[in-house]
Amino acid sequence: MTKKNADTLDYALFRQTIGTIQPIKNNNMAALEASKPLPYPKKNSFKILAAPTDLTERLPLLGKEDAIYFSNTSLPKTLLTKLQQGYFPVDAELDLHGLNSQEAKRHILKFIEECVTEGCQCIHIVHGKGYRSSDDFPILKNNVNLWLRQHHAVQAFCSAPQKDGGTGALYVLLDTAFR
Repeated sequence: MTKKNADTLDYALFRQTIGTIQPIKNNNMAALEASKPLPYPKKNSFKILAAPTDLTERLPLLGKEDAIYFSNTSLPKTLLTKLQQGYFPVDAELDLHGLNSQEAKRHILKFIEECVTEGCQCIHIVHGKGYRSSDDFPILKNNVNLWLRQHHAVQAFCSAPQKDGGTGALYVLLDTAFR
């Protein structure tokens, strides 16, 4: 019984709040124009640009235990720190162990293209420390350092923490607006 009284009181309060109403004379609805379909995104061809001679001359050769850090000049400096600390979740991973330089370059290009297409923001690339290199300078590590600096979808990268490969792996931050 109290429920019915509460409903009656609520109804009366609603009518009092709304006030007098006017019935709609015309029941026709305005037709909305159909929205235009979104354009298809332009396909980007991912290529590593030819290395300027000054870039290869300026980059020092990295040793097995040397850490790598790179950030696009337009990015805030705190972004690289966040990347190093694992602030960004890793969306995809690529392991280059056992590949030669040509195979590794091909795999990296294909991997980055797929990651950008899928909208990945942070990827993990394991290049190894180069213990099988004849010199003290790991070939693949130095090549990956150069290739990623030249790739226009790469915003920043740094050596991964020890638990994720240390100086034998990289966290790479991709430009999500690039797709």
